[in-house]
Amino acid sequence: MSERHGLLPEATAHPYSHSRTLPPYRGILAVDAKDFTGRPAIEHAVISRTIPELLRISFTRADLSGLWEDRRFANSTGDGYVFGFDPAAMPFVIHPWLRTLQDVLTEFNVHSMGVAPIRLRVSLHIGPLPDSGEDFDGNGTPRNDTHRLLDSRPVKAILASSNENITQVAAILSDRCYQDAVASGYTGRHPDYFIEVPATVEGKRFDQQAWLHVPVPSGALYDRRVLGDEVIADQEAGDDSARAGRAKPRARSPRSVKNYRADHGNLNSGTVHGDQQVSNTTVSGDYMHGGKAGSVRGNLGDTVQGDKNTDQR
Repeated sequence: MSERHGLLPEATAHPYSHSRTLPPYRGILAVDAKDFTGRPAIEHAVISRTIPELLRISFTRADLSGLWEDRRFANSTGDGYVFGFDPAAMPFVIHPWLRTLQDVLTEFNVHSMGVAPIRLRVSLHIGPLPDSGEDFDGNGTPRNDTHRLLDSRPVKAILASSNENITQVAAILSDRCYQDAVASGYTGRHPDYFIEVPATVEGKRFDQQAWLHVPVPSGALYDRRVLGDEVIADQEAGDDSARAGRAKPRARSPRSVKNYRADHGNLNSGTVHGDQQVSNTTVSGDYMHGGKAGSVRGNLGDTVQGDKNTDQR
């Protein structure tokens, strides 16, 4: 009989007791299916089997089949999947893989008529994790943070508010991942494709800066429900600083396309001094859908009754 039979496992690694070598750094990728728990139970096993297959196909199409074959501490989470990989490949995972995953999911959902679509949130992070090929590898703070980012408010909100027929993928990158792979210039996507957001998780003590990336966006990305009031205030202050000729301390990116419309009226995005003159066939005021940016002095009413220096025919 083994002398260790019946002995309890060692309960702790004794942190802070002495110095030791850091575990290897790994890229960490996790995905979750939107509304998984709301689907009928009979679909759960099918979805759990389908997600890794969709990932495999997308990595193959993105010419990253080796990354999939060499994945580390891979594990199904029921409604998703997680694995580690060589962080040197992170720029290629961000682009072109995220866009390729979007294309694969679009194709899959089109051919799954009558079945609820599979739409995925993706979380990307980099950090030191045990990876010796043994059981329970890959556990540590970077792995935990990857899952927290995946469950965070911004990435859930952006996928929920987008069109399910257009946007199939919403990704969130940790700040470390963004700084190492995107801001450094190694990724084939300009920083303007990414939106800085505060990542918080309801009921959890988690609050980190992160970066959203939506390969095929739809709906309104520049949304207080997604970005948060504080981030929007910082972005607006940064825009004012730029207009005044002052350098911004750090590049921030609402980085979304803002669509404005002004039927039968004026559209202003900047500073207007004095009155505005509008000539229309029929005018009962200015109508504006969207937001007004900048400081306006003079006549800029949403609805105007009376004279507004308007030449009516």
